Amino acid sequence: MQQHRTDSHADTSDTWLEREALAEAMIPLIGHLYRNNNVVTSIHGRSLINKSTMNILKAHRFARRITTEELHLEDTAPILRILADLDLGAAAIDIGRLRLAYDRATATGDAGNTQSLEEFLRAELADIVGQGGADERTSTDVVLYGFGRIGRLVARLLIEKAGGGHGLRLRAVVVRRGSANDLTKRASLLRRDSVHGSFDGTIQVDEDSNTITANGTRIQVIYSDDPASIDYTAYGISDALVVDNTGRWRDAEGLSQHLKSTGVAKVLLTAPGKGALKNIVHGINHGSIEDSDRIITAASCTTNAITPVLKAINDRYGVVHGHVETVHSFTNDQNLIDNFHKGDRRGRSAALNMVLTETGAATAVAKALPELAGKLTGSSIRVPTPDVSIAILNLTLENGTTKEEVNTYLREMSLHSGMRKQVDYIDSPEVVSTDFVGSRRAGIVDGLATIAEDTYLVLYVWYDNEFGYSCQVVRVMEEMAAVHPPTYPAADTDATVAATV
Repeated sequence: MQQHRTDSHADTSDTWLEREALAEAMIPLIGHLYRNNNVVTSIHGRSLINKSTMNILKAHRFARRITTEELHLEDTAPILRILADLDLGAAAIDIGRLRLAYDRATATGDAGNTQSLEEFLRAELADIVGQGGADERTSTDVVLYGFGRIGRLVARLLIEKAGGGHGLRLRAVVVRRGSANDLTKRASLLRRDSVHGSFDGTIQVDEDSNTITANGTRIQVIYSDDPASIDYTAYGISDALVVDNTGRWRDAEGLSQHLKSTGVAKVLLTAPGKGALKNIVHGINHGSIEDSDRIITAASCTTNAITPVLKAINDRYGVVHGHVETVHSFTNDQNLIDNFHKGDRRGRSAALNMVLTETGAATAVAKALPELAGKLTGSSIRVPTPDVSIAILNLTLENGTTKEEVNTYLREMSLHSGMRKQVDYIDSPEVVSTDFVGSRRAGIVDGLATIAEDTYLVLYVWYDNEFGYSCQVVRVMEEMAAVHPPTYPAADTDATVAATV
C-alpha cells in the first residue's frame, strides 16, 4: 500500500513547485526586456537571457556567495515586472545587485528611507526610464578570419549577444576551402562541439549564397587565403572589425594586411602580439585602447587567466618575484601521434604524454601590468586533456599574509571588484578540471589549494583556455567598438572591496 507523504516532504515539494512557477513566469519578462527594450538582465553577473527555469533557479542559488543567503524569487520577480512597465532604454541590468542595493537603502540604519521598490527603481534607472528601447550604440560589423576553436566559440558568443542588432554584428567568416562540402562541414562544427556541447539554437545552410544562418544571424562564408585582397563591401560589410583567429601573423606588418582589404577598419589578434602592439587583458589595461588603435591583440589564454589574479595580489601584498607553471590542455598544433614538429617536444604524441614546453605568458604579463616586468618566470606542461588548464603561481611577497586572509581577499575581489568578470573563486574539495568547462571568467582561484606562509604564497588558478578566453576576446571587441550599454547598478570599485576585507 502506497504511503502518504509526510507533511515536511509535502511542504518541501510544494515550495519547490512554487519556485519553479515563479521562475517560469520570469522567462517572458526577461525575453520582453531583451527583445523590446535591448535590456540584458543578469543576477550577480550570471546572464538570464534565453535561460531555462532551472538555470534561473540556479542563478538565484548562486547569490549565496555574495550575501551568504539565497536570493528569493519573490524578491526579484517584482523587479522584472516593474522594469517591463518602465519602458526602458538599452542597458545591462543586474537585478540581484539592484535588490541588494534596495535592501540596503531601506534597512534599519536608513529608517528615514521609505521608498517603495518602484520609486527606488525609477530613481536608480532615471536616465533610461521611458526610452522605449532607445540604443545610442552604433552597430559594428565583425569578420572572423579563421574558424577554428576560438573562432567558433567567439561566433557562439556573438550570436548569443545579437539581441536587437545593436553592438557587435557577426557578418562573415573567412576560411580556406577545405573540401567540396566545406560549408556543410563548417556549419556542423559550429553546431556540434565535443567539449562545449551542442549549439543552443538552430542552424541553416544556404549553399547557393555560401551563408550559415544561426538563430537569425546570417553569416557570410568567404573563401580566401589572402587577407589583403577581399572586398568586404561587396557583401554589405563596412568599417569592419576583423578578428584574426589563425595566429598566422603576430606582428603589425603581417596583421596590417587585413587593413588593405576594402571595408576593414580595425584588427584584433586572438594571440599574443609581437613588437609594439598593445596586448590587452580586459579588466586590466582595456582602458588604454584608443580610437586611433587599428591593430591590437587579446594576449593569450594563460596571460588572461593569471594577470587579474596577479594584479589583485600585487596591489595588496606586493610581488617581489615569482614563477608561473601552467598545466595546459593539449592544443591543435601538437601531434596526435609522434611525428615531426618544428617545436621541441611538441612532435611527441599529445594524447599519450605530458609534454614539457615553454610559455611566454609570464613575461607577457608585463605588457598588461608593467609593474611586474622582470619579476616572473614561466614554463608549461601540456597534458592529455582537451580543455581547461591550471596555472600555479609561486610568489614571494613584500608583505606577509595567511591562507584565510588572502582567500577572503580574492573571494571579495571575485564578487565585488572591477575585475569580477575576470576573477572567480571556489573552495569546493571535489572540483576537477571538467567542472570549469564553459566558465566565463578568465581564471578561477582554487581556495582550498592555496598555500600561504608569511611572504611565501602559492595560488592555483583554473581556466577554460578556450571559452573563458573567448569571453575575454569579446570583451576586448566591445571596447574597440565602444558598444558597451550603460550598466546598472554601477560597478563596485576596488577601493570599496579593499575596505571590506
